[in-house]
Amino acid sequence: MKTSSLVGIALIIIGVLIFAYQGFTYTTQEKAVDLGPIQITAEKTHAVPLPRIIGAASVVGGLVVLVLGSRKG
Repeated sequence: MKTSSLVGIALIIIGVLIFAYQGFTYTTQEKAVDLGPIQITAEKTHAVPLPRIIGAASVVGGLVVLVLGSRKG
């Protein structure tokens, strides 16, 4: 399988995943209280949204790479 085909398929898969999940979240730990030997931490969740336009661009880009790659070979 050619490299352009693999790149095109990877872009399409990434685009579909962006449409399916629409973003991701991660958790960090922050100090809430620091009184000498006593420390209290709190977990804070952060959300990172991924716009649908990025997913669409990835799918379209993957299709373009697949079509152009098949024409050259």
